[in-house]
Amino acid sequence: MSRATVHLVDASLYVFRAWHSVPPEFFDADGKPVNAVYGFTRFLLDFLEKARPSHCAAAFDESLTSSFRNGIYPEYKANRELPPAELVLQFAYCKRIAAALGLQVLSDLSFEADDLIGSVVHALRAQEFRAVIVSADKDFGQLIGEHDEQWDFARNQSWNSAGVKERLGVHPHQVADYLALMGDAIDNIPGVSGIGAKTAATLLGHFGSLEAIYARIEEIPFLRFRGAAAAYVKLKAGMAQAQLSRRLTGIACDCPVPADAASFARRAPDLADVEQLLEQLRFGPLTRSRIRALA
Repeated sequence: MSRATVHLVDASLYVFRAWHSVPPEFFDADGKPVNAVYGFTRFLLDFLEKARPSHCAAAFDESLTSSFRNGIYPEYKANRELPPAELVLQFAYCKRIAAALGLQVLSDLSFEADDLIGSVVHALRAQEFRAVIVSADKDFGQLIGEHDEQWDFARNQSWNSAGVKERLGVHPHQVADYLALMGDAIDNIPGVSGIGAKTAATLLGHFGSLEAIYARIEEIPFLRFRGAAAAYVKLKAGMAQAQLSRRLTGIACDCPVPADAASFARRAPDLADVEQLLEQLRFGPLTRSRIRALA
């Protein structure tokens, strides 16, 4: 039985990329910068023209300081600067663009885009859907099931569950444990000091899970890999950090998202709404003609 496909876009990633890569020479009718909106719109049009998705959603991060993970660990993502006011306005425009182009828009003040995407993957998997997650973020590896894929759109590279193993050295169900052992400097997740990617993958290859590593920790000095004795000492000292980190690295898959596939069916662009929005954004005829071609 063939499965329908839902495309799930990690939208904030592409907004930030546009913010950093598109020169600040685009302004809306009120003179406010919209370079990130322009770049994000161009990305969305490229994506829609290439993928022609039947079911699609764009997930945005709005929980930069209010994620449930901040309640677990107040320092979570504390090393990140908050978006400047001019980018906050552009995020609002990007959500409007995604909705106007017929995508389901997802955002939440407690759950991150990863969690929203994970919740859709799990909800629609039960309805015989496969997911294509449009993102380069390695965290999504933990969501890739037998029929799913991750697609790094910018590099035009995609991989399935076997590809997760090839890229990270662990199976999808081990990715959250892998990240908990390594830590993540970008998200300010501590991990176990001194445990890197290779050691984390070796340990999970032998024991299977973080829980099993600590249940059988006394076996580690006798394993036949370079640095086993040192890894044992580090893991003993970093047990609390590993367990804390594991609470942060797991993607929540029970968020309040629409549970029916029909909610993700892509709608034809509302051209009247799009024209009004593009007039405010002062985007040119090429963008308008590309959108009309998608209707």
